[in-house]
Amino acid sequence: MNFFVNATMPDHKSGIEHAQLKRFDLFNQNHVDSRIVLREWDPMAHVNANAAGISDAQLINMFDYFQGTIDVPAKKLHAADIDFGVLNTKIEEEAKQSRYIVNDQNGNIVARVNYDASDDKRVRSTELFDGFGNLYRVDHYDSRGFASLLQWYTPDNKIGTETWITLDGQVVLETYNKHTMDHKDDLIKTGWRLTEPDGKVMQFDTIEELTLHFYDRLNDDFWSNEHPNVFVLDRSHLGDWGFVHMKKPAYTVFHLHNSHTGDAQDPMHSILNNHYEFGVNAFDQYDAIVSATHKQTDDVNARFAPKTRTFTIPVGVVPDKLLDAPRVPVAKREFGKVIAFARIAWEKHLDDLVRAVGIVHQEFPEVSLDLYGYADPTDNYKARTEVEKAIKEYDLGDAVQMKGYTTDIDAVENSAMFYGLTSRMEGFNLAIMEAISHGLISFSYDVNYGPNEIVQDDINGNVVAYEDYQALADAMLKVLRDPALAQRYSTGAYESSERYSAANVWAAWQELLADAEAVWPEKLAAMPANEHTK
Repeated sequence: MNFFVNATMPDHKSGIEHAQLKRFDLFNQNHVDSRIVLREWDPMAHVNANAAGISDAQLINMFDYFQGTIDVPAKKLHAADIDFGVLNTKIEEEAKQSRYIVNDQNGNIVARVNYDASDDKRVRSTELFDGFGNLYRVDHYDSRGFASLLQWYTPDNKIGTETWITLDGQVVLETYNKHTMDHKDDLIKTGWRLTEPDGKVMQFDTIEELTLHFYDRLNDDFWSNEHPNVFVLDRSHLGDWGFVHMKKPAYTVFHLHNSHTGDAQDPMHSILNNHYEFGVNAFDQYDAIVSATHKQTDDVNARFAPKTRTFTIPVGVVPDKLLDAPRVPVAKREFGKVIAFARIAWEKHLDDLVRAVGIVHQEFPEVSLDLYGYADPTDNYKARTEVEKAIKEYDLGDAVQMKGYTTDIDAVENSAMFYGLTSRMEGFNLAIMEAISHGLISFSYDVNYGPNEIVQDDINGNVVAYEDYQALADAMLKVLRDPALAQRYSTGAYESSERYSAANVWAAWQELLADAEAVWPEKLAAMPANEHTK
């Protein structure tokens, strides 16, 4: 079995989720079984996963696994369906707060029922009060219609104990939040308690230890002496320690989705990216290291010389349907329309893209920029504020629009002319790969990793010096002044996207899977004979 490990599957997905879904689709298309494995409890996990094309049969959430709720028919639970154990209750709706207030016959509060206003008033949680009006517990409901997480409150209104229950209400998992001498004013988690199906009780000091137990269980559940289980770690903090401490062997893959160093422009000397620090130092304890670009693979090999085999596998796939779609000539596109699909965040440096467009706008007033992506709230939405300052600085008015998150990529990219990228660091950048597959002329800083490989200078656009927005503007102006050059770059974009066809990317994954099979006999031979079966 192939396991792709992530935290959760949110509605608004980052590049890692998009990359994981493209790989998942690729494995399904080639009839190679895989599972999306989620570590974090999320009441909306199944709704979002199903919407992304992941069936419940191919989704394993750690909490669902222990609760026995991996495959549960969904139903809508409404306030009227809940028994609060109190006679003659009265329910009043507070529509503005999306909740009901439940009172007893004497007018004392029994509960608040919070519902999802966008989903037929489906119950999201209930807040329960004792006879003195004190909140003592909050029950959180899975989107499929059952209570899943119960949070028990302390007298000072803090979450003391959290319990996860089965469909019949049995507690299977508990975690405790307590005061310590070093954190007198804060509650911190001090342990996890798991009750196994056979009644065995296990205690774990940290969620990392619990997660390791989960991976060991998965490895056992899908164990085969003939073929290895392949675990691909897409978010390092969910298994960088666990993957190297599994009881039985598996083929473990450390996937680099971003720069492995803090300064992507100085990969040979700068400090490690803190998200990858443990994994990089434990490279030789994994079976494979995957990078999305040849340049990152080369840099990893040059700096760390890992004994572990390294692979270059693009995280993006351009589907055959798109490769075979009719090409839109530049003459039929909106002249000077620049787009970018990216979070408005510090690392995306979109204020520089606005500055470049501002310079171009002075010669071509019809040029405009549309930014698609949600704003990062860090530092009180500082990145968005910087974009707004740049808009004002160049007096761009309505020429720059922040459009928010969208999934209607095809329509947007078939009508635009340019794609701009001014990131400080990248791991691949699916958006610019999708841009060239739609024939967009791309302009990017020479930034590691991805853009300076996906964008081929003077073939499908231009790569300019890092953080030189004047050079970016000059490159755009050159193309706008020369329709023949514009069409050549657009044609080059369409043709260069063939590198990321499903066939080419699948061939790269087949090489890794073949390596897993090749090393498996050696791994089995190193095991004690009595551990070869469950």
